[in-house]
Amino acid sequence: QVQLVESGGGLVEPGGSLRLSCAASGLSFSSYYMNWYRQVPGSERELVAGITSTGGGTNYARSVKGRFTISRDNAKNTMYLQMNSLKPEDTAVYYCNARRSGYDYWGQGTQVTVSS
Repeated sequence: QVQLVESGGGLVEPGGSLRLSCAASGLSFSSYYMNWYRQVPGSERELVAGITSTGGGTNYARSVKGRFTISRDNAKNTMYLQMNSLKPEDTAVYYCNARRSGYDYWGQGTQVTVSS
């Protein structure tokens, strides 16, 4: 049974930082492309960042480039999202996604709220 469990969300003031984690189990983690998505009520889920199976390549949404960093530790079956210089518009539920040909798995999400 595949499980993706996000953690690290919470309430932070504008300009602050958070580090999200996604712990994976039940799949061959190192063979999956991994992504972070986010969603606010009434909007479609938005791709925030992605990382290749080896961690050698990354991509970011224009809105977070230079502020967020995606990384992974295949030995620990865990992916991370370091979020710096957070803005109120970063407020959303953040989801972990594991994807490869024919397979697509999602976590339950973790709430990030940026507010003073």
